[in-house]
Amino acid sequence: MTDKKIFIALPCMDELENISGFIQCVKNQTYRNYKLFVCVNQPELWWTSPDNLEICLRNQQTLSYLRASLNQIPLQIIDKSSQGEGWKGKKTGVGYARKILMDTIASEAADHDIILSLDADTTFNPTYFQSLIDSFRHYPKAVAMSVPYYHALTENAKKDRAILHYEIYMRYYALNLWRIKNPYAFTAIGSAIAVPVNAYKKIGGITPHKSGEDFYFLQKLRKFGNVLCWNEEKVYPAARYSDRVGFGTGPAMIKGSGGDWSSYPIYSFKHFDEIKITYELFPELFSGDVPSPMDAFIAQKFDEDNIWVKLRENFKNRENFVRACMHKIDAFRILQYLKWKQKLDKASDEINLIQWFEYFYNSELNELDFDILTFSFDQSEIAHLSQVRDLLVQLEENIQKKQKIT
Repeated sequence: MTDKKIFIALPCMDELENISGFIQCVKNQTYRNYKLFVCVNQPELWWTSPDNLEICLRNQQTLSYLRASLNQIPLQIIDKSSQGEGWKGKKTGVGYARKILMDTIASEAADHDIILSLDADTTFNPTYFQSLIDSFRHYPKAVAMSVPYYHALTENAKKDRAILHYEIYMRYYALNLWRIKNPYAFTAIGSAIAVPVNAYKKIGGITPHKSGEDFYFLQKLRKFGNVLCWNEEKVYPAARYSDRVGFGTGPAMIKGSGGDWSSYPIYSFKHFDEIKITYELFPELFSGDVPSPMDAFIAQKFDEDNIWVKLRENFKNRENFVRACMHKIDAFRILQYLKWKQKLDKASDEINLIQWFEYFYNSELNELDFDILTFSFDQSEIAHLSQVRDLLVQLEENIQKKQKIT
């Protein structure tokens, strides 16, 4: 078999200030069997919008830069930004950009090749592509990779506080899913996903969403097979404000900098334990009804008195029934459940975080040079938030290196 080829899928909207740095990261790769696909995009209506015209013009400059790079790297440009070529109607945004990129790649690439999702504001080391090849070689049956990530700080205190708060939220969330051995224990970031072409085809490709397309994409892949969650190299997404999508890093930083973290709370670890108990009841539920901590939520969200009856009717052996339960109570439902429970939780984010540390990782707190009991997302020094983030990175990496795959 010939070496796997890496096909980079890069959505690009108002990325003029980042595109040259991104191209340089690609040029620096030690693994040379790659091709970059870039979709420069924006809604067609923006050409007649005074508020957005500057973005259209910067996109044209980006296209010019990319065309000048055609003789330097293997590159294919998809123009969804020039006048007459922009998104029309409801089909717009990064979700559709990722879809057109990945679908185009899938039509050209071999089944054993790899689609690599990246963003223009993300940097990576020269051995990044090689590390992906090595990981998929060691785990050939993996259907995707959730690549480790680490947001670089900016030296702007407000931005750094916001990105550290958000990253602590994400890592705490993932660590609790790892702790309860949940199959959806991964972090979905659009700039940190790799998927073999054959897996992409078998799941019917990525489903476009205006927000969260990376989350739903990885969830879809996890229902199909196992997801790698460890790689020797990380990606380094930028910390920046952005309102292009409804939720995710950019919107979280905007809302958080304004003092609103309600969409990204530190959930009580006890709520994750309730999810664990429910998952552990799936085999028993095949034989008959038993109460679970999630019953009230399930009845409300699915508008059914008993979802298990229909699942038993459709899946006649225990193994398939349990898998169907996992697909029914998936990553999206887990997030919904935690938000549902959070409405009744009066504890602050700091208290929930501190209690979790003290209960599960008390000895590791010695690595901090301050008392965790004094920790405050709003008042602690940036250096202290950074220490908490780095401790969570260490804890997460220890688990990922050991388990590799979820």
